[in-house]
Amino acid sequence: MNTPPPPPVLVTRQPAPGVMARLTDRYAVTLNEADRDLDRAELLAAVHGRRAVLTTLNNRVDAEFLDAAGPQLEIVANHAVGYHNIDLAACADRGVPVTNTPGVLTTATAETTWALLLAAARRLGEGERLLRSGTPWTWGPNFLLGLELAGTPLGVLGMGRIGQAVARRARAFDMPVGYHNRRALPPEQAEGAQWKPLEDLLATSTVLVVTCPCTEETRHLLDARRLALLPPGAVVISMTAGVVDEEALAAALESGALFAAAVDNFEHEPSVPSALLAQERAVLVPHLGSATVRTRQAMGGLAVDNILAVLDGGEPLTPVKL
Repeated sequence: MNTPPPPPVLVTRQPAPGVMARLTDRYAVTLNEADRDLDRAELLAAVHGRRAVLTTLNNRVDAEFLDAAGPQLEIVANHAVGYHNIDLAACADRGVPVTNTPGVLTTATAETTWALLLAAARRLGEGERLLRSGTPWTWGPNFLLGLELAGTPLGVLGMGRIGQAVARRARAFDMPVGYHNRRALPPEQAEGAQWKPLEDLLATSTVLVVTCPCTEETRHLLDARRLALLPPGAVVISMTAGVVDEEALAAALESGALFAAAVDNFEHEPSVPSALLAQERAVLVPHLGSATVRTRQAMGGLAVDNILAVLDGGEPLTPVKL
């Protein structure tokens, strides 16, 4: 009796240590071992004939991708909470479930948010660059003055798991917290924060943290007009690519309307707008929100769990709904 060959699976980037073993034990896995993303032609060639693909945010999954894969494709498991790289309608038309990795990166991303918030408010990046450049300096009463956080109003745009974790940590800084979602949360989930309409939230947030997902409705939600609603000298922390108009953010920093800003995810990664790079008051990091070994192992592990569940004939564990 002939044993059927193991299902072919594509993994588009090397996951964190220990993630691959459960796939390679059971499936015929093709792994992109290069320390870079596959270009479009390489991706379309590599996906052909696969029954499962473990993707990253830099892999565009659309009708062309699905056509290249073929009708046997059973799941696209995205190694991310976000899924703006995936055409959900095209996947649904073909009956291909899409999964993401919610929940497991909440703590790491909230910690990074606060690291960026502190760095921007207290001008830590400027101070480090000053020292590393060898520029002569001396302490003075007005030297690199920053924003003190205690008692400063904090606004959270997007009160999901990460937004709630950010709000919870604000208690340690005695910061009153407001938030905006499409609807108010039950009090037990709101972490003591007060729901506000978007424009009211902006007008009352000296520090604004953006954690809502980028969708058709939220892309460039914070454009020049809405950034101008923030109090003079506000600080903006952007943890989600595409929600903040990056050119408008740079212009607000250049004009002095904003005190500082920090950005972790960029709309056209790995490209960063030159206007932002020119701003001394901008703290810019290369998508480090979930960058801990524990969290990346958990993200990769959840993506693998979804593949195992579907290829075993079950339901995906964390499906993305259209």
